[in-house]
Amino acid sequence: MATRRTADSEVAGGLLGEASARLLRTVDRFEADDWSGPSTLPGWSRAHVVAHLALNAEALTRVLRALVSDDGPAPMYDSDEARDTDIGALAAADPDQIRTRQMGASTLFEEAVAAVPDDRWTTVVERTPGGRTMRADSLPGMRLRELEIHHVDLDAGYTIRDWTEGFAILLLTAMSKRLDPPERFEVRPLDVDRTWVLGPGDAGADAAVVTGPAADLGWWLTGRPAPDTVSCSRGELPSIEGW
Repeated sequence: MATRRTADSEVAGGLLGEASARLLRTVDRFEADDWSGPSTLPGWSRAHVVAHLALNAEALTRVLRALVSDDGPAPMYDSDEARDTDIGALAAADPDQIRTRQMGASTLFEEAVAAVPDDRWTTVVERTPGGRTMRADSLPGMRLRELEIHHVDLDAGYTIRDWTEGFAILLLTAMSKRLDPPERFEVRPLDVDRTWVLGPGDAGADAAVVTGPAADLGWWLTGRPAPDTVSCSRGELPSIEGW
C-alpha cells in the first residue's frame, strides 16, 4: 500500500496556490523605489526577500524533482554560502527579473509537488549536503511558511491579520515541533480550541500558559517580537530563538 503524505502536508499543499497569488499581488503593486526599501529583516531590502522566496522555491523544486528521477537525491542548497550569494545576486537584478523568477519558481514548485508519487513522500532529504534533514512531505508546509511569514516581512501592507486560521494552526504545529525550549509551556490560542505543548515533559499544572490569537502566537514562535495581544500566565514570555 502506498504511503501518503500527512494530513498537514495535504492541507499546506492546498493553501500554496492562493498564498503565492497574494504575494504576487503585493509585488505587482511595488513602484521602483519600493524594491530597495527595507523589509523587517535586518540587512534585507524587499528585493532580498522576494529573491529569497524565488530561490527557495527553486531549491525545493530541485529536491522534489530528484525524488522522481533516476539521478538520486539532491539537497536544497549546495551550501549556505552559495545560497546567500545567490540571494544577493538576484536581489541586485532588475525588479522585473526578480518578479518573473518568483512567479515562475512558484508555479514549478506546485507542479513538482503534484508529480511526486505517494511512496516517495517519506524519503528523507537534506537542506545542504550532510546538513539538516527532513521528510519530503514536510516541504509543502515549509514552502507555505516561507510565503506567508516573509510576505509579512515585506512590510508592504500584508500582516498576520491576513493569515487564514488554517495557516495559523499549521504554523503553531510546525513551530511546536521545531522549537526545543528549556522550560515547558503551553500555547493556548483564544480563537482556536486547541493547545500546543512545548519543552520537556508533559503539560501540567506547573506549566506556564501563553495566550493570544493563533496568528499572533505563531508569529511570536518564529522568534519575532510578540504582539501586545500575547501574554503569559507567569508574566514574562518564554525566550524563543529566531527563525
